Amino acid sequence: MGLLSTIFGILCGFLNSIFSLFAFGIGTSIGLVIGYYAFINALPADVEDVKVCPLVEDDLETLQRLIPEIPLWVKNPDFDRVDWLNKFIENMWPYLDRAICATTKNIAKPIINEQTPQYKIQSVEFETFTLGTIPPTFQGMKVYTTDDKELIMEPSIKWAGNPNIIIAVTAYGLKATIQVLDLQVFGIPRITLKPLVGIFPCFANIFVSLMNKPHVDFGLKLLGVDLMAIPGLYRFVQELIKDQVANMYLWPQALEVQIMDPEQALKRPLGILDVTVVRAVKLQRKDLLGKSDPYVKLNIREEKVAFKKTTVKRSNLNPEWNEEFSFVIKDPATQVLELRVYDWDQVGTHEEMGLNVVPLKDLTPDEPKVLTLVLLKTLNPNDPQNDKPRGQLVIELVYKPFKEDEMLDDIDDSGMMEKAPEGTPAGGGLLVIIVHEAQDLEGKYHTNPHVRLLFKGEERKTKRIKKNRDPRWDEEFQFRLEERPANDRLHVEVYSTSSRIGLLHSKESLGHVSINLVDVVHNRRVNEKYQLIDSRNGRVQIELQWRT
Repeated sequence: MGLLSTIFGILCGFLNSIFSLFAFGIGTSIGLVIGYYAFINALPADVEDVKVCPLVEDDLETLQRLIPEIPLWVKNPDFDRVDWLNKFIENMWPYLDRAICATTKNIAKPIINEQTPQYKIQSVEFETFTLGTIPPTFQGMKVYTTDDKELIMEPSIKWAGNPNIIIAVTAYGLKATIQVLDLQVFGIPRITLKPLVGIFPCFANIFVSLMNKPHVDFGLKLLGVDLMAIPGLYRFVQELIKDQVANMYLWPQALEVQIMDPEQALKRPLGILDVTVVRAVKLQRKDLLGKSDPYVKLNIREEKVAFKKTTVKRSNLNPEWNEEFSFVIKDPATQVLELRVYDWDQVGTHEEMGLNVVPLKDLTPDEPKVLTLVLLKTLNPNDPQNDKPRGQLVIELVYKPFKEDEMLDDIDDSGMMEKAPEGTPAGGGLLVIIVHEAQDLEGKYHTNPHVRLLFKGEERKTKRIKKNRDPRWDEEFQFRLEERPANDRLHVEVYSTSSRIGLLHSKESLGHVSINLVDVVHNRRVNEKYQLIDSRNGRVQIELQWRT
């Protein structure tokens, strides 16, 4: 994508100059076109046909010219011959073409949207995108073995393809088409798969580096005019692309593509932690009337899972809950259970009343343990604020490790996943989005929240809940997709609207978040609370399911 970003930057700069010329006068542009055609017509027409001559062993000069074209597996014993791979790609190329083009467009769109404002371009659209009928050829491949959990490959790639990429660019009210064709790419990338894990596809990340500056050559047409025929521009563009790509991806620098969370991939669930929040005693008074509205939040620290919380007990300094929760445990030796008690408020931020933690290493497997935790201000043992009494929290814990025959690579504590309905495309599935709730929303003028989902140009909305900082919707939305959304993002916006007539600020944003869908594709289900951007404490809980 670094190459695509560089090409796009060059095109945008060139288009900006062209459109500026139109703003100053048509005459200059016409003069450039006339000069171009005069240059083309001035080229000699007496081009000789290519001659085919036999190769003689004594002809050292010809042999030296042919050396760069000889496959690396012939010249270098470290490179293996991969004819089988070339045959596979040749047969699969029509399908790889469609898949690569679709993925490239999905990755390119956010890059283009980020770059266009600085060039004052209104829109950039792909009118045609195909890599052509000629697949790349692997001249050989070198594979390294190391002591680390990784696989390193260095394929020698040569591709002289016939792609046809037509991009429509609109700026200053004018539309121009740019065509990229006759692309040639020669290079030796280093592809590293690491760490290797026991969960399909058996590696967590892909790292791509270039071992030397690549050779890149292509044709470029603007409004049907071959720009690469303009004197001086061809060499300038080639050198610029080589330098830019080398600056970003020349080894040891690398392009990293995350397939799955490596920390989670390397850890298998080892057991279940059952937590019962029994009661709290002698809590602090936080409300004006001398009472508090406490509730408890629980989570496993440093785990990317949603907080779990008890119900709110109104006007009670000695609340009884007896509510049960369960957590999947992957590393009982290091993981810690964190508990925080809050005072619920209708307006403003919920105030924390105290906290404490329980290291799971202190628990004996399969043995229930009742703990009375002293609530602290901070976890710093030397903090003098912890000397002030804040109350106590009584909990019951039991850690249940899995037996060897019960070990699973993945645990879904929500039950069996439903399947996609009949008629769903074989390569696709059903993306289910459940908007559960939001917390600590704070509007400047009003707080009547609803959630808007934006995905692949489609918009869905939840109902509006009036005057609520902690709304709960539990609304489900479904998108039937032709292919896996591994490279897509879901945009979530929380808005507050008011129906009062004449109100100056009838609509305001309470925060937003963009969710990468790669996790739900690999894990089948994700249920998390996301911190809202442009919100002080706001969070929204979204459950995602990928059904096939």
